[in-house]
Amino acid sequence: MPHAKASFKNLVRELGAHGEQRDVLEDRLTKMVDKGQLVEYRNGQYVAASHSREYIIGRLSVHRDGYGFVIPLQKVADIAGDIFIPPAAVEQAMHGDRVLAHITYVGPDGKAEGTILKILNRAHQTVVGEFRVRRRGNWVKPNDDRLQQWIYIPEGMELPAAPRTEDRVGVKTIDVSSAEELDGMIVNVELLEFPADGEDGVGRVIEILGKPDDFGVDVEITIRKHHLPHRFPEEAIAQAKDVLLEIPASEIAKRKDFRDLPIVTIDGETARDFDDAVFVERLPNGNWRLDVHIADVSHYVRPGSAIDKEALFRGTSVYFPDRAVPMLPHELSTGICSLRPNEDRLVMSAELELDNAGDIVGQTFCRGVIRSAARMTYTAVAKILDGDEAERKTYEQLVPHFERMKELALILNRKRTKRGSIDFDLPESLIEFDKNGLMIGVSRAPRNIAHRIIEEFMLSANEAVAAHIAHANVPSLYRIHEVPDAKKVHDFEEIASQFGYTLAFGALPVKKFGMVDKKRDGRKVRRDIVMADERAAVTSRNYQKLIGKIEGKPEERILSYLMLRSLKQARYSHENQGHFALAADTYTHFTSPIRRYPDLMVHRVLGNLLDDAPAGWTEEQMEELGTDCSFTERRAGEAERDLVEWKKVQFMIDRVGEDFDAMIISVTKFGLFVELEQLFIEGLIPIDTLPGDRFKFHDNARRLVGERTRREYKIGEKVHVILDRVDAAAKSLQFGIWQAPQPGRKNKKARSRHDH
Repeated sequence: MPHAKASFKNLVRELGAHGEQRDVLEDRLTKMVDKGQLVEYRNGQYVAASHSREYIIGRLSVHRDGYGFVIPLQKVADIAGDIFIPPAAVEQAMHGDRVLAHITYVGPDGKAEGTILKILNRAHQTVVGEFRVRRRGNWVKPNDDRLQQWIYIPEGMELPAAPRTEDRVGVKTIDVSSAEELDGMIVNVELLEFPADGEDGVGRVIEILGKPDDFGVDVEITIRKHHLPHRFPEEAIAQAKDVLLEIPASEIAKRKDFRDLPIVTIDGETARDFDDAVFVERLPNGNWRLDVHIADVSHYVRPGSAIDKEALFRGTSVYFPDRAVPMLPHELSTGICSLRPNEDRLVMSAELELDNAGDIVGQTFCRGVIRSAARMTYTAVAKILDGDEAERKTYEQLVPHFERMKELALILNRKRTKRGSIDFDLPESLIEFDKNGLMIGVSRAPRNIAHRIIEEFMLSANEAVAAHIAHANVPSLYRIHEVPDAKKVHDFEEIASQFGYTLAFGALPVKKFGMVDKKRDGRKVRRDIVMADERAAVTSRNYQKLIGKIEGKPEERILSYLMLRSLKQARYSHENQGHFALAADTYTHFTSPIRRYPDLMVHRVLGNLLDDAPAGWTEEQMEELGTDCSFTERRAGEAERDLVEWKKVQFMIDRVGEDFDAMIISVTKFGLFVELEQLFIEGLIPIDTLPGDRFKFHDNARRLVGERTRREYKIGEKVHVILDRVDAAAKSLQFGIWQAPQPGRKNKKARSRHDH
């Protein structure tokens, strides 16, 4: 087809489509437009998105200041980064909407500007926010400051049909009888009319969550802000309650019986669902036997059932600091599917034989039944391996098993290291609560040898299952991690060089090509573009070696974080493209079917192979599933991070005026981002508040430099800061450089988290 364009009639003629084939073609074109694979022009012609330089489909990200960016669903040739959308062009769309944008300008640096032509898919059917009573009516101000438009609530739509709010852990039920009583409360609103052509959006209140400062309301807001499904349909609940709590003898007879082995689960102290259990022994031939047993969720959740549909809709469990939004009803997730100690449970088992180099020399997959010997925690196992006498006595018969687990885990880790697998050891925040559930501090989440044991065993099982499925060449889901973009690698190299480090991958090849631009005044000009070839020569081993060099150094935290930012985000795909960070040719997710839908699907694929049954899903269905599961995973991650950051800000509200030790983690033209060393909390020092001089941003060096004093602020530098301001609405903290108090000035003494 000329210029990769064609109308529906052209395609019908070219393909010879008639009757039902025309309907199938039309349906397929519609799906491809929805996915962003095709762009439909106003004249009815279709063009492949990869061939269009004028129109792109993407997701709109709106900044709190009103402007936005369209993030293309697919890479757009000759354009660097996202497409800028001026504030005036954002009015009709909302943050998160999938849109068709027209590119109106491309600068010499490849940065593009555009306008929104069409909204393809609305991201928000509901909006959570604060109810406001005003002279000209009632409104809801969205909690998400990226949603610029307030929602008008017509008279008679202020109160939900059922004013009591249910299914909300730790939050009081709310009864109100008038709009005036709602003023200042947090509500959830169903959008009846979306903002368009300068008109306000219109909605009706469907839930009353409570006052902004009520205990637990922050979690409820986060759930609704990110549109997390959190109530199970009645049919799904009924199905879950009908599941047999005892395993029939006839089912056990079909399976391999592992109940006489000292199999254990190892999880965190607060875990409630246990979906993996392990066993290790030395074989007579000197090799290792590693059994990884995973809850057989696929036995209880049948394709197309009410529970399955809801699990697919959720995609994943979401974990907040004080509660979880599970993928499966608790009758399954913490009941019959959870590998609880001393209870018979059905599992999908991977029996691996490994040599002393950690290579798999034999493997078997089967359906099994186990009876966990103990519910172990990471802390308890670590104490046992560290020689704690009390713990070793408590679990006396299991101690040799844990020692073998440690030995095998270290072998597997050395094997991964040898092949170039990347191990980031970034600290994670642990929100601390008192007995009443109130936040009292933030600390570094602990990691020990027990975490390493489970991590290595799960990685091995996932890789083995992936290779088995790939060899069978049946449609499935893989967990892929693509090679990083050359530009991001270069950006990281520039920062690393300031610390005296490099990824040491050599120069990247470049490509040069010409492009015709249309200037804002309508003139056409030709420009040459030079871009790094995306087929970068960088490998995971380059990252791995650098991690080894910075280990234990003051700059380790910041460089590890920036290295992680330079990599692409892992995702689910029907195509096996390997896993860059793990240096694995084939990888999937098999080990957490209670909390991840892709794992449940992989269990079904593996089950079909065990039964010699035909593939139950097409490549196209798996492609769509991979896209959906990648989205729900990102949504859950954003919600989890959002709430943690919000709780950190809430924790700091009463600490304005206190001073802290911090590290500069980013330098921008508008200031310094710092992280408090003891609290893992971030905030901004605005450039105009830096004392003693007027500072300018030096882009090449990524530093702020004083015009008169030449004083520099750079990434990785330690600074002492004072908390100047907390913006609870924007969930942000503003710091200043701490200065010694002047005579007569009072400074509040900084307290440690243990003072609360």
